[in-house]
Amino acid sequence: MRKERAWPAHNTIWRWHFYAGLFCIPFIFVLSISGAIYLFKPQVEAVLDQPYDQLIITGKRATVEAQVSAALAAMPGAALNAYVLPETQHSAVRVLVGQRKDLTRVYVHPETLQILRLEHEDDKLMKVVHRLHGELLIGDIGSNLVELAASWAIVMIITGLYLWWPSNLKSLAGIVYPRLSKSGRVWWRDLHGVTGFWISFFTLFLLLSGLPWAKSWGGLLKEVRHISAGKVVQQDWTTGRSSELAERQKMNMAAGDESEHANHMAHKHEAHQHGADKMPQAKQDYSALDRLVATVQPLHLAAPVLISPPSKKSPEWTAKSDAQNRPLRVNLVLDASSGEIKSRKDFADRPLLDRIIAYGVAIHEGQFFGWFNQLLGLLTALGLTLLSVSAIVLWWRRRSVGTLGAPPANKQSTAYSVGLIAFILVLGILLPFFGITLLAVLLVERWVLRYIPSARNFLGLNLVLVE
Repeated sequence: MRKERAWPAHNTIWRWHFYAGLFCIPFIFVLSISGAIYLFKPQVEAVLDQPYDQLIITGKRATVEAQVSAALAAMPGAALNAYVLPETQHSAVRVLVGQRKDLTRVYVHPETLQILRLEHEDDKLMKVVHRLHGELLIGDIGSNLVELAASWAIVMIITGLYLWWPSNLKSLAGIVYPRLSKSGRVWWRDLHGVTGFWISFFTLFLLLSGLPWAKSWGGLLKEVRHISAGKVVQQDWTTGRSSELAERQKMNMAAGDESEHANHMAHKHEAHQHGADKMPQAKQDYSALDRLVATVQPLHLAAPVLISPPSKKSPEWTAKSDAQNRPLRVNLVLDASSGEIKSRKDFADRPLLDRIIAYGVAIHEGQFFGWFNQLLGLLTALGLTLLSVSAIVLWWRRRSVGTLGAPPANKQSTAYSVGLIAFILVLGILLPFFGITLLAVLLVERWVLRYIPSARNFLGLNLVLVE
């Protein structure tokens, strides 16, 4: 008799949801906490930098070239990565200087040229939080783990909504709002289901908007764009730690350098000939800065605004707004001899896909529509934490001693509907890490674990239900 094609039974979906949650919950805790902190990056950095934004300046400010030279003298062997336009008249000058893959922020008094602070960019509090959120502080491997967790979290949300969907709606209690008068398992189940419902949309948005930054998914997207465009595509974001460091190194290398160490060796040779404190070549290279600052400053671009010299990344002087609210970003190419703007690229000039991703990232980071965006992100992070805690409580109360506590497997195999198979295939293609690991889990469970008595009992494969 031919098997009837159908969608899987409630227990099968519950089992998928359980496994997805079991894997994702540790990551959800880390990503929710780090993401909630990173939402308030502008406020946190404003507090940390407050001493350097309330300087007393009584005399004439030094030239920009002199400010940059002072910063470079404080970091022998480094090259100018970018000059950051001061946001107020009382702000210390921030100069980014780099050597190979390292980047240091030098705080310079604009009048006295005193070095107020040296801070490695990778040691900044919000940078550490950002790396924890995106790569678990372990580079590309961490980025791949976060992508894997995000892929299964998407499945967790979809299956959770399927389980939440009321089959016979008689009341909104326990569906849209929890039944607070109940206790025990019902109270925890309501709290879990209702919380999941309210945060599901924004959680899916956060998960999807973060994928372009992941090492694997973002790298594949970039390759597809290269092939479709027939040329190298310049993106406004990096994919994984190695991509970020490669971009940084290009910015730290002078245009025309042929090796990783050329910029470092040039400075070393120059210091040997002329003395590191004199740095005559650096003064000549950066003499255009005062003209360029005079051109860029009146434009009032969204802060921070970075002016960078020619490098391996760009053969010309450039200026850009690096605002977290990405739709405000602007890129300029500058003429060093005249100080004029050679070309300008506004947000509207970017490819459509870049603009869509930029909107997603700005919302993801809580910077698109002000404090309400931050509040929405914070509530979602708190909701995910509550969702995870309630899931752990429900699992711990349900599990039997000596078992994992997974929902029972189904005894009879069902020929699933074409729609379901197509949906899983599409999801597996769009989320390759999910597709690969799903196939691995199904094969291992089907052909290995079922034949190991201890594993079969632990995973609930011998507790079967008939669909």
